[in-house]
Amino acid sequence: MLAIAWNRTSAQSAVDSGLAAMLRDVDYVLRKLDWMRAEGIWPNGLRYLWTDAFGVVLYVSLYIGTGEERWLDAAERLVADVERVLGRRRGLRIGEAADRNGQYFHYLAMWLFALARLGDLKPEYRKRGIALARDIHPAFVAPGRGVIWKMQEDLSGPYPGYGLGSMDAYDGYVSYRMLDDDALAPEIAQMRDLMQRDWRTLDIEQDLGLGMMLWLAHFFPDEPWADAQTRRSLRTLETMWVDPPGYFSRAPWLRDTKFAFTNYGVSLGLQAAGIWPARVDRLNAFFEEWRSGDEYDREAITWVMACTSHLPGAFLTRGGETMIESDQARERSSAGAVVDGSASRRKGRG
Repeated sequence: MLAIAWNRTSAQSAVDSGLAAMLRDVDYVLRKLDWMRAEGIWPNGLRYLWTDAFGVVLYVSLYIGTGEERWLDAAERLVADVERVLGRRRGLRIGEAADRNGQYFHYLAMWLFALARLGDLKPEYRKRGIALARDIHPAFVAPGRGVIWKMQEDLSGPYPGYGLGSMDAYDGYVSYRMLDDDALAPEIAQMRDLMQRDWRTLDIEQDLGLGMMLWLAHFFPDEPWADAQTRRSLRTLETMWVDPPGYFSRAPWLRDTKFAFTNYGVSLGLQAAGIWPARVDRLNAFFEEWRSGDEYDREAITWVMACTSHLPGAFLTRGGETMIESDQARERSSAGAVVDGSASRRKGRG
């Protein structure tokens, strides 16, 4: 069993020194995007908010990595299509398919993060994200209690049978802060209060939740909740690593159960934490060939998240800067030009 030797300094060093724990395989992503489009999987398939949020950030990453305006245009087209298909008077529906009704807060939070990243390049999207956050926050957040995991589609009340989300306050806290600390200060304060109530005892036992917690924590590594949850998540993931053949199980007690898209979420978290790059390589190689024999083999969520695993790009931050700000700083340094940077159940995810 590998020893867990994570600390904030070593993790930041791994990210800063050549981004050793990250894969920036643009060629892989371009091939996969061509295949998905040819097969009618994505972006020309049904809209699904979680997948499309990842897709917007992926397009931003491609724009940063290649400098090609077509990827920025693709991100804007995708946002417009998502808003057209999934947009409601308040918030956005989970997905286009008939059984994807209602609204999930953690999906909305990921969409807000995507708007923040696109807003780093085009400020109007940041403003749009701030407005959306202010609109949905009162419906989902019960101050002092938690964040409702799933709401009715019109946000009139909780979806029957669903209670509070275990990680949703953390999702909102990070996405709101990525949008604007000042503009969303009251909402951020409420999320911080909810986190303070449970970060010491929160124990995640599901693969995607663990990966997403690592990713959330890497934005604010000096905050006590982030340090504690990173260490706890890595300890749990250590018990879930199955090698051979090289994947993380769904939960510690489900060692034979595995999903590609959730492993790609773990990969994103590991790259955010700057740890276990060999395991990222192993799981990418394994799931590129492995097939589940069900609908996930052709689901957009599987392959868009695979692209993110290979090109985390704008999902990550370095030394307190976004990837976009860091790349712009390098451009200014090399070119001397200024670039505008202008019934109560607590739920997991996946």
